[in-house]
Amino acid sequence: MKFETITLDIDGVRTVVRVIGEGDPVFALHGAATIEGQEWARALAAHFRIFLPFHPGFGDSGTAPHVCGMQDLVIHNLHLVDALGLERPHLVGHSMGGWMAAELAAFAGERFGRLVLNAPAGLNHPDHQGPDPRAIPPEEFPGYLAHRVEIAAQYFPGGALAPSPQEFEAARNKEGAALTNILKACGPGHPNLIRWLRRIPNETLIVWGDKDRLVLPGQAELWAKSIPNAQVFIVPGVGHFAMQEDPSCIDVIGDFIQSGRSGGATSAVSY
Repeated sequence: MKFETITLDIDGVRTVVRVIGEGDPVFALHGAATIEGQEWARALAAHFRIFLPFHPGFGDSGTAPHVCGMQDLVIHNLHLVDALGLERPHLVGHSMGGWMAAELAAFAGERFGRLVLNAPAGLNHPDHQGPDPRAIPPEEFPGYLAHRVEIAAQYFPGGALAPSPQEFEAARNKEGAALTNILKACGPGHPNLIRWLRRIPNETLIVWGDKDRLVLPGQAELWAKSIPNAQVFIVPGVGHFAMQEDPSCIDVIGDFIQSGRSGGATSAVSY
């Protein structure tokens, strides 16, 4: 099954969306970089039609110098859902995309079906402070993304799934500038996000690798206790790239979206 590409103008921003699969719509938001790509979506494509937008300034989408905070991307994505004609798509977000999805659900949860937050960023709780990604030496970064370093290393220069070093550097520079704009308002999170989570009406699954060194998994319980109808699935032995290290967790996500249950797994906890 091949990816399709849709290009739309959203308030003057060239927005590229990759699409794959057939079935109920899923709107899936990537994190603070596009290093790992979108191949994970193939595992859901037999049952869902997955819409994978590149945020403004990321991947193939155009830049958006006006962006100065996460709320600009919340509005952008609500316009994008309208432009795509999606009716209550399920919402999935990874890392920064999880923070984005949480804000979308807090302010417009009725527009979406079920919610999946995969190692969401943005909470910035003082008891669960992860490292500053800007301070991590480039050669050490794969070890912060995956417990099995070779899984993440394949996306970096010299890896089997990596672009050329020049393309990799150009992408990181472009996306780094876009990320800087997103973090202008409040930094890598919002001080009131934990207060907003109680407004999320959606059935929610929180997925986290128990070896995540970038966004620490100890905060999963805080997210789950703050969202009224949430459950947690801890993926053993994997890091921030849980879906790439253990693709079986994608099946758990698919089961949850279809049934509201995380496959009856023993590592799922409801709050």
